[in-house]
Amino acid sequence: MSGAVAVRRRSRRIRPYEIVVLLAVAIVLLLMIFPFAWMLLTSLRPAAEMFDLREILPSRLTLDGYGRLFATSSFGRFLLNSLVVALIAMVAAVVLSCLTGYAFSRFEFRGKRVLMVLVIAVHLFPFVILITPMYLFFSELRLLNTYQGLIIAYVAITLPFATYLMMGYFETVPKGLDEAARIDGCSTLSVLFRVVFPVAWPGVATVAINTFIVAWEEYLFAKVLMTDENLKTVQVGLSNFFGEFTTQWDLVMCASVVASVPTIVLFAIAQRRLVSGLAVGSVKE
Repeated sequence: MSGAVAVRRRSRRIRPYEIVVLLAVAIVLLLMIFPFAWMLLTSLRPAAEMFDLREILPSRLTLDGYGRLFATSSFGRFLLNSLVVALIAMVAAVVLSCLTGYAFSRFEFRGKRVLMVLVIAVHLFPFVILITPMYLFFSELRLLNTYQGLIIAYVAITLPFATYLMMGYFETVPKGLDEAARIDGCSTLSVLFRVVFPVAWPGVATVAINTFIVAWEEYLFAKVLMTDENLKTVQVGLSNFFGEFTTQWDLVMCASVVASVPTIVLFAIAQRRLVSGLAVGSVKE
């Protein structure tokens, strides 16, 4: 019987619509991968062949551009600045969003609905118009050209979405876990970080990825709030290669590839956590 089933599975023909779907997916993937692949290939071209497009593939691959990138510019310092700001902002947004999301999900208090509406409204608010008042406010607090000021700005613009997302994840966690933990003597913070937090790991990973990407790729706040050359972030430092009369395209491509690596690595790592976290926290009734 099992042999007949195996024969039927092997003899199953691919339907025409499945071929169309596969071709469409392949085309979309190629369109998504092509810009990064071209950028990577261009960064490995010799400088003499940078604008020679008669051949798609370079005559040889070289890392000279990456060597000149770190030898002739402060791009390494820009990378460090962005990593410090993005990582601290990510941790702060995750902790604060867990606290606020858990409060909205589990407790009833006066003005709860109004605050929830405000959280959503703030997320829809265009933060670009806040740059001038934020600059003046940070100037009075002496937070310009400091990591603290930029971190506060990034946490402020990512926290509304993070709170709303974590609140939704906490709503899917059975409240029976909270009650069982309280019976065992856990405090509210212990219930949150030792019981509910691991179950809501997919939401935590999503918040972490979103906050890191926003902080890593943001340009306008970093440009306005960080004018010191030694404190510039990757995106602001990348714009330095674009001059008024000339552009160092080889360094632009190398810097773009390097700037893309942290987000790709973080997403690759967190993607496993997202999948594994979906099966965590099952409750037997």
